[in-house]
Amino acid sequence: MDKLIQSLSPIERKILPYLEEKKLQDICKKSNLDKTSVLRALEYLNKKKLVELNYEKKKIIELDVNGILYKRKGLPERRLLDLLAKKRILPLKDAKLQSKLSNDEFKASLGVLKKKALIELKNGKIVFNAKKEEITKKMLEESFIESLPLELDTLDPEQKFAFDSLQKRKNIVQLEEKKKVKIRITPLGKEISRKKIEGKELIEQITPSILKSEKNWRGKKFRRYDVEANVPRIYGGKRHFVNQAIDYARKIWTEMGFEEMTGNMAQPSFWNFDALFTAQDHPVREMQDTFFLENKKSSEPDKKLMKIIKETHEKGINGSKGWNYKWDEKESEKMVLRTHTTCLSALKLYSLAKKEIPKKFFAIGKCFRNETVDWSHGFEFNQTEGIVVDKNANFRHLLGYLKQFFKKMGYEKIRFSPAYFPYTEPSVEINVWHPDKKVWLELGGAGILRPEVVVPLLGEYIPVLAWGPGFDRILLDYYEIKDLRELYKNDITKLRNIKFWIK
Repeated sequence: MDKLIQSLSPIERKILPYLEEKKLQDICKKSNLDKTSVLRALEYLNKKKLVELNYEKKKIIELDVNGILYKRKGLPERRLLDLLAKKRILPLKDAKLQSKLSNDEFKASLGVLKKKALIELKNGKIVFNAKKEEITKKMLEESFIESLPLELDTLDPEQKFAFDSLQKRKNIVQLEEKKKVKIRITPLGKEISRKKIEGKELIEQITPSILKSEKNWRGKKFRRYDVEANVPRIYGGKRHFVNQAIDYARKIWTEMGFEEMTGNMAQPSFWNFDALFTAQDHPVREMQDTFFLENKKSSEPDKKLMKIIKETHEKGINGSKGWNYKWDEKESEKMVLRTHTTCLSALKLYSLAKKEIPKKFFAIGKCFRNETVDWSHGFEFNQTEGIVVDKNANFRHLLGYLKQFFKKMGYEKIRFSPAYFPYTEPSVEINVWHPDKKVWLELGGAGILRPEVVVPLLGEYIPVLAWGPGFDRILLDYYEIKDLRELYKNDITKLRNIKFWIK
């Protein structure tokens, strides 16, 4: 018993006499400690078997920022309704001005009142359509706001209807999960709480001031510490798991004999599209797919190369017909956030001297597309790029490189299917099975670069194997992530507990 008493911390000693209160707020008030300190003290006492704690989670509906304001001033629809009760008929513009509502509040109010059949909209005017008793009676939403906070599980049907309605609107109500603690003092806790222990001062720690003089510690007792008790876990810093995976993929490519390519995220349309034989009227170049940079103009590429690219687009090369349109030099000057890392392959091919061939290159980098964000799409994503420049390269080599890379990334089975891309022929699409969504998930495309791409850049045709799968999608299965958006949510709990990439 004495040893146990000597191990009590100051905050434990403060709350011991008030444990019979059982309610957390009462213990806080009488011990003069804040809620956090009391909860910490209760956890300590729980480990010492002096109290038993049971936590009960409850979902509580509370007012949000706008809800607090509307409780004081009235809901926007109430303010608009009171105005219309006086005016009867008002033009929309005048109603908005006189009600002093914001655009969002005014639109929401119109929808609510129209749904309740209290108003009609005719010829750009609001017509008051309610009876006097309908105005004086509180709306369900008003009564609900006044009754908050409430537990979600206790709502009656009318309250549930009001909650669902208000939850669709901006910052009126919020649902919070709160943890309620139930305290039960044990027989041992009761026995110790009855002892007068507050006056027994114990030295909490050894400090330089205590050691300076013997009288500071001679004959005094030090608090006992349980050296085997669990302490808070310390999480060391580490790199984001996506960056770890990028390093791992970089290691795979270099071990396979590839050299890394790098380049700017902002690229001229010339390198991002034209050099890759993507027609200037191709849908991928339109605003809905590409982020264009305003008031930015690229430096002109080599005039000789530009002339060859122009002729290739308009008339074709090596027997092909081209795209049969007039190529616009100004269109090629527009700066874009690169939509793929394949632009780096084009730049690398143009810089290669013939004596350096055969060569293998890879890149891993950010790309940007104006996509609708969902579980498998993002407007910003990583892509891994690769090219093999070799006179003896063929389609079987291409599939072999891809199989080897994906095997090392943890995919035993991948599916190749025929596809079309403007700059490769033949082309394949790389797919992996997504077990949770029950779909074949596209990772990207691959193929052999067309002569219309290779000849202008290298000066002659040499087989060039090329691929550019989306790298972020590759990570989903390994990290057991079901939604691409989770990769960058930076949930600290997940980041702490997520396993490291394969070593």
